[in-house]
Amino acid sequence: MQSLPAKLCRTLARPACDVFINHRGIDTKRNVAGLLYDQLTRVGVRSFLDSMNMKPGDRLFQHIDKAIVGCKVGVAVFSPRYCDSYFCLHELALLMESKKRVVPIFFDVKPSQLEVRDNGKCPAKEIQRFRFALEEAKYTVGLTFDPVQGDWSELLRDASEAVIANLMEVEEEQKQ
Repeated sequence: MQSLPAKLCRTLARPACDVFINHRGIDTKRNVAGLLYDQLTRVGVRSFLDSMNMKPGDRLFQHIDKAIVGCKVGVAVFSPRYCDSYFCLHELALLMESKKRVVPIFFDVKPSQLEVRDNGKCPAKEIQRFRFALEEAKYTVGLTFDPVQGDWSELLRDASEAVIANLMEVEEEQKQ
């Protein structure tokens, strides 16, 4: 069997991303999450956004969980229907359980409006896990944005600066 070229081995061993963007797709993929992904990518930050980094045939949880565990910083884009998504809550819980730095963006929602409801479809242990992660995120300094009155360029600038500052701090901590 032929061995892989050294460059390919380094690429495969390297985490898929530096930043994982957690969001409710139908609420934010075409605006804040997608724009932030583009902004970070433009400045050379390897970011993960499901619609940009996954292809047909990828195993959803396997691919996403690997990206979360391998990332250095998470961005949680909270929106009015964020907590309706099992996937969003699972990703947030994994970010928190993995002790990742998370930059919350409260997009058209106040932290006090976010709550995990038990709809009877999810085991109690998962509900508790999601509630704990959400509480932890709600008490993390983040950015708030009103899409009707807010300045989009200011949001993107502030969000990308916050992500890059956290990324630099994590990298500095890893060197020590």
